[in-house]
Amino acid sequence: MSSPAERVTVLPAALHGRTMKVFVRDLILPCRIGVYSHEKDGEQRVRINLELTCVEHPAINDEHHNVVCYAEVVADIRRLISEGHINLVETLAERIAAQCLEDRRILVAKVRVEKLDVMPEASAVGVEIERQRLNR
Repeated sequence: MSSPAERVTVLPAALHGRTMKVFVRDLILPCRIGVYSHEKDGEQRVRINLELTCVEHPAINDEHHNVVCYAEVVADIRRLISEGHINLVETLAERIAAQCLEDRRILVAKVRVEKLDVMPEASAVGVEIERQRLNR
């Protein structure tokens, strides 16, 4: 069975000039992340925010397979995190962006990853990256 991304014909954004943003805000998940020994002993909370610029299908027609599904994006993030310990928030952000850009409908992935339990003086520390599809 083909994936939703494989069933959709993607027109380059320049041909029809329509894009849409799909976003996930404040997704908080337990994650094994960090370079320090005390961070390798257990999980800590990370907050993930995504903004995906997508080619808008010319005829959405209220059909689920014609849009980028945020539930599938979140499931992919959960899978990435479950694969094991990650040293850097930068690495996690890069992996999330790369995973998102595997869907040909996604042109740009803006990813923010924040560690919430690192510094008592700060509500969060982390990174934000933006990656775009090179071959449209």
